[in-house]
Amino acid sequence: MEQVLIFATILAPIITALVELVKRSVPVPKNVIPAISLVIGLFVGAVAYPFTDLELVLRLWSGGLAGLAATGLFDPSSTVAR
Repeated sequence: MEQVLIFATILAPIITALVELVKRSVPVPKNVIPAISLVIGLFVGAVAYPFTDLELVLRLWSGGLAGLAATGLFDPSSTVAR
């Protein structure tokens, strides 16, 4: 489990950047952004096999956790104007 959390920690900033890229390129409703983040996380976790020796299931868990953690970490539309 420790390896999964370490890998998820590494993937979280990458997934955050990819979700932000999707949000800025394609108009998507705000209520589907967590699902998009989860899907991107699963995809990145699955294709990360050259960078880790984790099994596919563990990479998918890491990607899913990172995708859900990345949701809302950077959302400029929710900041309060001063």
